[in-house]
Amino acid sequence: MKTIRLTVAQATITYLNNQYVERDGVEHKFFAGCFGILGHGNVAGMGQALHQEPGFPFYVARNEQAMVHSAVAYAKVKNRLETFVCTTSIGPGATNMVTGAALATINRIPVLLIPGDIFATRQVAPVLQQLESSATQDISVNDCFRPVSKYWDRINRPEQLITALPEVMRVLTSPAETGAVTLSIPQDVQAEAFDFPSEMFQKKVWTIGRTMPDGTLLERAVSMIKKSKKPYIIAGGGTIYSGATEILQKLVGRTGIPVAETYAGKGSLPYDVSQNLGAVGVTGTPGAIEMAKEADVVIGIGTRYSDFTTISKSGFQNPEVRFININVAEFDSFKHGALPLVGDAKAILEELDQRLADFQVSDTYRAKVEQFNQSWDAFVSEIYSERNETPAFQGEVIGAVNNFSDAKDIVLCAAGSLPGDLHKLWRTRDPKGFHLEYGYSCMGYEIAGGLGAKMARPDSEIYVMVGDGSYLMMSQEIVTSIQEKQKLTVILLNNDGYSSIGSLSASLGSEGFGTYYRYRNEETSQLDGGLLPVDYAANAASMGAHVIKASNVVELKKALEKAKTIDRTTVIYIEVDRKKGVPGFAWWDVAVAEVSEKEGVKKSYEAYQNNKKTQKYYL
Repeated sequence: MKTIRLTVAQATITYLNNQYVERDGVEHKFFAGCFGILGHGNVAGMGQALHQEPGFPFYVARNEQAMVHSAVAYAKVKNRLETFVCTTSIGPGATNMVTGAALATINRIPVLLIPGDIFATRQVAPVLQQLESSATQDISVNDCFRPVSKYWDRINRPEQLITALPEVMRVLTSPAETGAVTLSIPQDVQAEAFDFPSEMFQKKVWTIGRTMPDGTLLERAVSMIKKSKKPYIIAGGGTIYSGATEILQKLVGRTGIPVAETYAGKGSLPYDVSQNLGAVGVTGTPGAIEMAKEADVVIGIGTRYSDFTTISKSGFQNPEVRFININVAEFDSFKHGALPLVGDAKAILEELDQRLADFQVSDTYRAKVEQFNQSWDAFVSEIYSERNETPAFQGEVIGAVNNFSDAKDIVLCAAGSLPGDLHKLWRTRDPKGFHLEYGYSCMGYEIAGGLGAKMARPDSEIYVMVGDGSYLMMSQEIVTSIQEKQKLTVILLNNDGYSSIGSLSASLGSEGFGTYYRYRNEETSQLDGGLLPVDYAANAASMGAHVIKASNVVELKKALEKAKTIDRTTVIYIEVDRKKGVPGFAWWDVAVAEVSEKEGVKKSYEAYQNNKKTQKYYL
């Protein structure tokens, strides 16, 4: 057997650089490069290997968590067919990626994490940043990645890499099993040389097939749909990842089956398709909520049925309701006691389209769906109407950005009050035009995610919408976007704190306690003094961004026009009224204190108990 002598780090990069994926006859590299921050746990190993392999681009990030977010956003835009490696030193650099790992795994997005680790020889211990345990020497902080990774391994000997790397790729390229993969490599092992088989570094193509479910189950699903009077589709992220949007539109256009979209699934249909009821669940539209209550057959496509989708298990009230779940993951396909169609969404919808050729909903049901679509569009138009108020209304800010953007552009957000408003209000025109990270709803994802999205789709304008709370948590990837000449347009909405949780707190009778950015009041000892004088515009400018201030929507529109002419990341700063929001139409199960001295809490608890009565088990 021919061999080639490489360090473990060199072998890792060489192997990864030769991994390709293919779906539907289209082949391309799986890894777009590596994000990293180098330190004593990876500079002499992974850093050296990357330095001598310019064909595997290296990008310097400013925060380890942020670089995982960038990789996730990139992979999301690429329909999980491409991703990045993220490498760090040991200790805090490594554990900073744990949040990103959880985000990737929860959202079913592939990303490869290679944190440095302590010495495998154990001769030098404890090394700088090493966690010690009196119970075992076979542990490090990298063990924290185990529960948030879909695959986890530690390479203590060079030859272990030969069997580990194929497992890494198996999981990353699996539509059903993908998520964060952690390959922990001790710093001494990274630099150790070994005679690896040269065959290991030949080009490898991983084919992502379009699997189909058992034929008997498929027949049963067809029969259930044909017998239904009020079928209802929930389009999740898997609809978009599989490229099933066109066949979905064809199927529902002919049959009249209504579609409601999750956060990850928004964009499965253009907003103006008659069968599109818009957002589903807690942040759903009135039509999507009412039709869900009546549905007798719910067809879930690529959804994991989060509590926001199911309205905390109270969204489906028909006593005869049954579920059909189309999902590549068997785990998700069995949820709610469903008839499981385990397989690729596009392939299964194509089969259903043929088998349901003679099926249509009733004219009355179709007309009701179309009326909901039209009435919601009229409601959105009213929200979008220009008010020129100071401070601005968040709904009209969304409208200004939506109306100004092109169909191919991407709006990106993750946390706060913006996601719920965007889910309801944003008029999607392209399957990739709406990019919300709501599986983990991670504050700080926005700007880092915007960078990844721009790298994945450089011809699109990326509109990052972020509140001041998320901005303060992680804004420094503005610097990376400047360094890499990846222009973002960041709309920074200042509502003086945590508006979303403030509203939730108020609804639970807690009066928005602890959700404003205010000085401590010496008389009350509470954080209810004056507002903090944070200069967000100056902060963004200090990192190299072009900054434009807008005081109302008229000025915002002018700022958007100006931003499009600027060739570097631009931050548009605007203050918004946190007390004026877009109405919600459903409840959400957030536990309320059973006993309290506050009258507001007592009333909230009473309402909470009433809402709890609507929850069901779907067995």
